[in-house]
Amino acid sequence: MTENTSRRGLLFGAAAVSAGALLTGCTSNDPKDEGGQDRSAQPAADTKPGKPVTIGFAGPQADHGWLNAINENAESRARKYSDVTLEITEGSNDTAAQIGQIETLINKKVDVLVVLPADGKALTQVGLKAMRAGIPVVNLDRVFNTPQAYRCWIGGDNYGMGLNAGHYIGEQLKDKSDARVIELAGLDNLELTKQRTQGFDDALKNYPNIKKVARQAAEFTVESGQAKMAQLLQAQSKFDALWNHDDDQGVGALRAIEQAGRDDFLMVGGAGALSAFQAIKRGDGVLKATVLYPPTMAASAIDLARALGQGQGVGGLAEFEIPASITLYSAVVDKDNVDQYMPTGFQ
Repeated sequence: MTENTSRRGLLFGAAAVSAGALLTGCTSNDPKDEGGQDRSAQPAADTKPGKPVTIGFAGPQADHGWLNAINENAESRARKYSDVTLEITEGSNDTAAQIGQIETLINKKVDVLVVLPADGKALTQVGLKAMRAGIPVVNLDRVFNTPQAYRCWIGGDNYGMGLNAGHYIGEQLKDKSDARVIELAGLDNLELTKQRTQGFDDALKNYPNIKKVARQAAEFTVESGQAKMAQLLQAQSKFDALWNHDDDQGVGALRAIEQAGRDDFLMVGGAGALSAFQAIKRGDGVLKATVLYPPTMAASAIDLARALGQGQGVGGLAEFEIPASITLYSAVVDKDNVDQYMPTGFQ
């Protein structure tokens, strides 16, 4: 263990186990990458056939790399089980359309539902409808308004992303006087963006030598990342670190940085894209780390749904039932551990 890894273990709880590892291990959205490497990661924990389970899966439109990885993780995981039949809907960002899709799954009498709602509040009633029909719901990431609408929630830790990004940057700059950092956030009208910023700000309070001098909101797209990063670079002639909330918009941010010829700061990303992992491994640019918001949560949601359908608990826990809530850990991936996480990177 290197000195940096040891320090990160103290700050970020490096020994913490993600839900995916606890349940089954991680999986990836693509069985093989372009180099032919097996990217299915760890196998499902107990693939011995049990009671047949039909799982209905409904998610939003895959208009973002992370959302596409959610769908593919779910499908990939289901294929590992000979006793699982996956009924997957066409993703939609239209709440009425998604409600209709879920109602169709309810009418088909699937055994368990896994739902990543386009809008948690708007889809709460259909979650309640499923539960009242005796179909347990695994609520994935975007939470319904009431726990009565789901049997189990599993999702990421937006506050933890910001917290761990801030601590990582803080440790890199703790010996530098008057350090300056900037933030490239996501959509400001989303609660998750506010949580990521709050975690980041709270972490920086531990480092009195560091000041956040600028923040710009982008839109989780490559184009917005490039445009907003260009604005930040023009406004800030000198800073020491950048935290970018999202690796997809980070592709655009890195383009703007390259076009500006800037290499005088370090960058931390967010989510866990394969391109970010590859850039970190190369080590020839400003991107030095990324903080995970793992789409492998969809694979774990399939594991949970199967366990619900078969009346099982979770391996490694003493209880007979699966938990009511599982929050994934936002691990920091840098050059010291990038090889470990490479198989989970999404494209």
